Amino acid sequence: MKKNIVRAVAASALVSLPVSGAMLAVPASAQLGGIVHDPRNYSQNILTAARTLEQINNQIKQLQNQATSLMNEAKNLNSLPTSTLGTLEAQVDQTRQLLARAEGIAFNVSDIQKGFEARYKGGALTGSAAEMIANAEARWKDSVGAFEDAMKVQAGIVTNMGGTRTSLSTIVGASQSATGALQAAQAGNQLLAIQSQQIADLAAVMSAQGRAEMLDAARAAAAEAEGRERFRRFRKGN
Repeated sequence: MKKNIVRAVAASALVSLPVSGAMLAVPASAQLGGIVHDPRNYSQNILTAARTLEQINNQIKQLQNQATSLMNEAKNLNSLPTSTLGTLEAQVDQTRQLLARAEGIAFNVSDIQKGFEARYKGGALTGSAAEMIANAEARWKDSVGAFEDAMKVQAGIVTNMGGTRTSLSTIVGASQSATGALQAAQAGNQLLAIQSQQIADLAAVMSAQGRAEMLDAARAAAAEAEGRERFRRFRKGN
């Protein structure tokens, strides 16, 4: 009897409980303690991750471009590994030594002045017979020595042509394989240096040849003046 009364009270209590709308809206998986899946939140996360990955890729490309730029700048600062300066300086020094060995009247203003005063004019043409003969011989030696000096300079420059050809081949090869602006510029500068050396050789040849011709012309003029002096003395003697 008592058990029937308890069951009746429990049944009436359940019937009197209010039904919550929120309770009805909760999914079965939540009621059972499972994970709720939100499609909109999931797609938003995917888009955020994609944008983040794109930004990272752009940053990587920028770093790669910067690295390439730095490498190119480093190449532009690389010096040319080949230099022909020593060879060119040796060739120029050789030509200068040949010019410095000039016999008789050298390539020097004061020496030229002294030489002409002593052998080509003034007292050199009006001294004693023995002095005139000695001066005439000195003038002849000057002329012969000048032509010999000119031929030596020419021979030295012809010898330099072999070294110049080697230098040109070396520099042109280096310029073709230049890896940066600095190397290309240095190769160009060395080519200009070779050209300058060739111009200097040409000037040396012209100077030596001109010296020989001028001394020979001066010898002829002195010989003519000396001849007039000898003729004057001959007429005076008679």
